[in-house]
Amino acid sequence: MQNKALSEYVISFANGLVENGITQAVISPGSRSTPLALVFAEHPQIQTYINIDERSASFFALGLAKKQRKPVVLLCTSGTAAANYYPAVVEAHYSRVPLVVITADRPHELRDVGAPQAIDQINMYSKYVKWFVDCALPENQASMLRYIRNVAARAVKTSFENPKGPVHVNFPLREPLIPDLSLVKRFDQQTRPYSETKQLLADEQLKELANKINSIEKGLIVCGEIHQDEFRNNVLQLAKKLKFPILADPLSNLRFGRQNKEYVVDCYDSILKMEGSKPLLKPDLVIRFGAMPVSKPLFLLLKDHPDIEQFVVDGDGGFRDPTHSAFHIHCDEAYLCEKLIKYCEKKNETAWIKNWRMINQRYSKRLSERVDDGTDLFEGNLYIELQSLLPEKCNVFVGNSMPIRDVDTFFRNCDKSLSIYANRGANGIDGVVSTALGVSAASREKTILIIGDLSFYHDLNGLLAANLNDLDLTILLVNNNGGGIFSFLPQAENRKHFEKLFGTPSNLEFQHAASLYKAGYAKISTWEQFRTEFQKSLQRKGLFILEIPTNRQARVNIQKEMLQSVSREIERNG
Repeated sequence: MQNKALSEYVISFANGLVENGITQAVISPGSRSTPLALVFAEHPQIQTYINIDERSASFFALGLAKKQRKPVVLLCTSGTAAANYYPAVVEAHYSRVPLVVITADRPHELRDVGAPQAIDQINMYSKYVKWFVDCALPENQASMLRYIRNVAARAVKTSFENPKGPVHVNFPLREPLIPDLSLVKRFDQQTRPYSETKQLLADEQLKELANKINSIEKGLIVCGEIHQDEFRNNVLQLAKKLKFPILADPLSNLRFGRQNKEYVVDCYDSILKMEGSKPLLKPDLVIRFGAMPVSKPLFLLLKDHPDIEQFVVDGDGGFRDPTHSAFHIHCDEAYLCEKLIKYCEKKNETAWIKNWRMINQRYSKRLSERVDDGTDLFEGNLYIELQSLLPEKCNVFVGNSMPIRDVDTFFRNCDKSLSIYANRGANGIDGVVSTALGVSAASREKTILIIGDLSFYHDLNGLLAANLNDLDLTILLVNNNGGGIFSFLPQAENRKHFEKLFGTPSNLEFQHAASLYKAGYAKISTWEQFRTEFQKSLQRKGLFILEIPTNRQARVNIQKEMLQSVSREIERNG
């Protein structure tokens, strides 16, 4: 039985989303969300993706929005389905990704009375959403249709306002739940897509900042994750004028592309692990853009030396300083760089910049050399191989724990147009497969996922989205049979309980997962085989998994020796 009031109400909501720029919705199937799901699927201006598992669906939507840098709708039924969105909502909050999360709900008379699939969904995502609304029940009076259309508009615009993030629309619905789809028509009114707002500093403030920078010889520019093409060009020009090194986290994407990277330091994490390096390379001033970089040695340098003057530039108006010692500048990053180029004096090269570049070159040379101990596949070699094997233009999604740190250590500056992504908001290992598939869906470029075995296990359900939505993804599964990152931490000294509590070997045979999800699969035993299979995967459509077995115990000593050998060389030769 069709419900006319419900139909007009839900269609008005969908049109309100489209009017404000929404073009994609990720749907987790369920009963109570039926009217919204059917209208979204029928709407000619909304592309829908189906993902059965809610946790995977939410991270898939996160990947779509992360790549496109615009809001995506996420829809589920009532009950614990909505709770399964929670980890991705948290990640979207901290990584500033715009999502419009819509949860269907029981009507008010069925709440808190023992009705099935009815849980308390009011403010269930707490402070992790920018706005929450518990919508009125569907009616088709003109005033109510205007109301629900405005709810849609506010949800989209709020998610996109800086700092971007998720919003939560709770949608109570009464039966009957079947809408009249004949009422769904193309939305022909003029759309009013959201536009970014930028915070700017007055010229007087910019000149004052420039005067401060002019007085500094030992200055560093630090760049974490930031996605802004104009910023990339401006900050490189600023570094050239100031003769300040840029410590570039891989997620800054400053290491890649054909722009001049002469001041980009890509080995700073390894350099700052060198004994005695901090007094030699300690700056007087740090100008930081974007999120805090992955590097722990850099964090400790800034945390342990509060006398280093720090400026954290955040165009979103947020506060991202775990060192508790920075002055925040709320200004659009590209604009600030442009103005500083204008107002700052051109500096000459000093011993400071020459020292950074010399040491970086030596580390870069050593970390670009393949390790062959004759027995194991050293994980660092994977990233050295990829430097030459990756296409000229592609997306690389990197898992947390060891993969993102290995990219930081072993991925050198190069001319390829790589776009590196990771979920570094909450730094969790859940939902990584699904987020990478979302990036793939949002892009026409080849997408490669580098992931560890535990993180891969956490999101095996996410693989189904590749088949349901006809997506392409090459997965490089680095299988060291457990939590490799713990081998680098103090916990590794407790041999009695280490494997049970931290190493956590799973001993899983991942070829069965590949078979279950109809993925191409190969288990790698040599780097020659890896080159062949990887190049084959780039020519194929669909899902392809390359499993790379490695030894997490052996790699710790190999990596330490690599870094110590460079340190000894620098000490000998100066």
